[in-house]
Amino acid sequence: MSFFSFGQSAEIDVVLNDAETRKKAEHKTEDGKKDKYFLFYDGETVSGKVNVTLKTPGKRLEHQGIKIEFIGQIELYYDRGNHHEFVSLVKDLARPGEMTQSQTFDFEFTHVEKPYESYTGQNVKLRYFLRATISRRLNDISKEMDIVVHTLSTYPELNSSIKMEVGIEDCLHIEFEYNKSKYHLKDVIVGKIYFLLVRIKIKHMEIDIIKRETTGTGPNVYHENDTIAKYEIMDGAPVRGESIPIRLFLAGYEMTPTMRDINKKFSVRYYLNLVLIDEEERRYFKQQEITLWRKGDIVRKSMSHQAAIASQRFEGSANAEKALSQAKEDSS
Repeated sequence: MSFFSFGQSAEIDVVLNDAETRKKAEHKTEDGKKDKYFLFYDGETVSGKVNVTLKTPGKRLEHQGIKIEFIGQIELYYDRGNHHEFVSLVKDLARPGEMTQSQTFDFEFTHVEKPYESYTGQNVKLRYFLRATISRRLNDISKEMDIVVHTLSTYPELNSSIKMEVGIEDCLHIEFEYNKSKYHLKDVIVGKIYFLLVRIKIKHMEIDIIKRETTGTGPNVYHENDTIAKYEIMDGAPVRGESIPIRLFLAGYEMTPTMRDINKKFSVRYYLNLVLIDEEERRYFKQQEITLWRKGDIVRKSMSHQAAIASQRFEGSANAEKALSQAKEDSS
């Protein structure tokens, strides 16, 4: 009898309905490799099929029910046993019973809220996944399928420039200015640095983009700094009155939008770090936070809005045809 066999007697496969047309996005895994996953946005429906294939056709598979879940969870690496779920949806696909042949079950999670961006960091991971489960008395059979979520933002209404000064009394006085404080992920940082007083011999100057990942709360807060980019501004001594332009393209670097206090578990912030090094290898620096946001490839509109645009286009084409026929009549 196979009652005492602990081997899985069925295989599960999860297939999305729009798998052939849905865009994929690269995402870093825990081991640092990159894989491609289906890309979703907040409010989009997640639908598809769960295929349950019996390994031995004709053999009965008793179960306590079949279900599929859509889960969004945060995992802190120093607390791996606890998964903090912020989205948890369940659809029952079959009641307890038995299967005598392979079956396919349809599922749909409509307009799913996906409030945060997928993220894999040094100490934390935020992931979304589908999990199909055949519940059994001894050992459940389950299959997970990860997806990636991107959060899109609109252009910020207030986006003031950043002006700051770096100074050492009677030795150094520098002003620097960046054109704005909020940048989308493919933006260009444009700025200028003015040397008002230079009495120390500066030999090198650069701007670093620093990512700071913060996890935990209270006394158990962990900060992990990662230098994403180094941009050399000058190599050699500046003189008083000199100004140096800055133009730093962000598109070539791997960054996420700024993430502040995500589910009270972690934050990801970005800083521009201006570094000056003198001839005696002393370092002077000034740090300024910037906000990063993700710009949509296309403007996503509601269906009603799209319908309104379609009707306008139809009316516009009708008016165009009327004008064209009128012009032909006038010319004849």
